[in-house]
Amino acid sequence: MMRNFMILMCAAALAVPVGAEPRSAGVPIEASGPKGPLAGTLLRPPGTLGPVALIIPGSGPTDRDGNNPFGVRAASYRLLAEGLFDQGITTVRIDKRGMFGSASAVSDPNAVTIADYVADTEAWVRAIRATTDAPCVWLIGHSEGGLVGLAALHEVKNLCGLVLVATAGRPLGDVIKSQLRANPSNAPLIEAADAAIDRLASGQKVDVSALPPPSLPLFNPVVQDFLISTFALDPAKLVAGARVPILIVQGGSDLQVSVADAEKLKAGNASAVLKILPNMNHVLKDVASGSPADNLAAYTNADLPLTTGLAATIAAFVSN
Repeated sequence: MMRNFMILMCAAALAVPVGAEPRSAGVPIEASGPKGPLAGTLLRPPGTLGPVALIIPGSGPTDRDGNNPFGVRAASYRLLAEGLFDQGITTVRIDKRGMFGSASAVSDPNAVTIADYVADTEAWVRAIRATTDAPCVWLIGHSEGGLVGLAALHEVKNLCGLVLVATAGRPLGDVIKSQLRANPSNAPLIEAADAAIDRLASGQKVDVSALPPPSLPLFNPVVQDFLISTFALDPAKLVAGARVPILIVQGGSDLQVSVADAEKLKAGNASAVLKILPNMNHVLKDVASGSPADNLAAYTNADLPLTTGLAATIAAFVSN
């Protein structure tokens, strides 16, 4: 699975108990996928059912806990689910189609578009409502998952609202251009990469034989349909059409998505609420030192707690 560029670079519910689960465990839940089930974990606090949220994962082979085989072991989504559990919020965190517990949903996890992820979001909303009897479901989209959530707002019914966490306010092609420029060693790649991104953004595929070898993983032919579907979307325009409550949460220590991105999303929807957590990085951990090395070290540290105030901020918004 090569689509990991953001690192610096109809539904049927599985019958599951609807009582409270241990904070660190949860129970399995499934939704229907194209060829096999989509798999996730339901974590529900004790007592009367409160708000229910679906956590939509970010880019690449990221699992339901927020980890991936390329070295990210921050467990960001598990920690977020546990933090929301403590605030009385039910969550479902999921494996994307073709990956991990959802491996049987499709034969090729790379053969996917944003529209496919929106269809899966719709399946999850139906499954969650059938399992919990919730009248509506909140979406919490992290990074690329925020773009999926924004696209889903225009296609999926029975949504309470959307929480965008570390979500770009620009088309993803522009974000990648910025990320490439952030590393001076990428200078020899910039011209060819810009041309490839612009071509994909226009809906055309790229001949990788003409690209510098270091850039080939980013533009691998197997993910170009996905890139085309992603680069075509402008988050600021999508958020402008939202008719549900929107919370935008951005970290001031995020190396991948900037506060300016969050402000651009806010500018697109005057009714959206913007919350900046100054020390939060892209994997939802506090990094106060400003050191890039310390920031990146947080990507591999599941023992580092969730950033201070994140769960409480989200819980307060979805509980209003």
